[in-house]
Amino acid sequence: MTPWLISISLAYLLGSIPFGYLLVRTFRKEDIRNSGSGNIGATNVARSGAPGLGFATLILDLGKGAIAVIAAFLIARLSCLMVRSHAFDLAMAAAIAAVLGHVFPVWLGFRGGKGVATALGVFLALSPPLALSILIVFAVVFALTRYVSLASIIAAASVPVFALWFGHNLSNIARFGFIFIPLLVIVKHHENIRRLLAGTESRFGSGKGKK
Repeated sequence: MTPWLISISLAYLLGSIPFGYLLVRTFRKEDIRNSGSGNIGATNVARSGAPGLGFATLILDLGKGAIAVIAAFLIARLSCLMVRSHAFDLAMAAAIAAVLGHVFPVWLGFRGGKGVATALGVFLALSPPLALSILIVFAVVFALTRYVSLASIIAAASVPVFALWFGHNLSNIARFGFIFIPLLVIVKHHENIRRLLAGTESRFGSGKGKK
């Protein structure tokens, strides 16, 4: 098996672990897909009445994305892919696979979450300055609006900008990843975008609505 196949396969399997579903099933004996928006992500878990499990879901979803990328860097090193650009390309491919795994998990019939936390995790491992920047964007928008969805969408849209700002001589794979991952996150928010435009989206903490 080539380093690419190993890294991408491992990343997808890591990304597809549905932590929100597993935590709610284990500790509350419920199916999170039957609560709120039916999403397996941290926000819906928290809104279902389990803020602690929601926080745990956030950390675990973020962590699996970061681990997938770190594992790819380690595989590159062990495979003697010591050229920095090659290792980064391998890690970016793993990042894409991890987010796809979360959004389309094989264990749940390819119906998963929206990829926000996992995307943050992969960007944290790929480029800490970029991850910190998009996290600041998220925090500012959320503080001003209390819309998790809007903050997620704007933070995702800012990724290519920060990638250009912090990146130097990005390869085609890197450019693709920095565009594809945020685009996937935004597309997965299509229902939220519709509600935002209609003025019916729920603010976080309102006790109702969907994410």
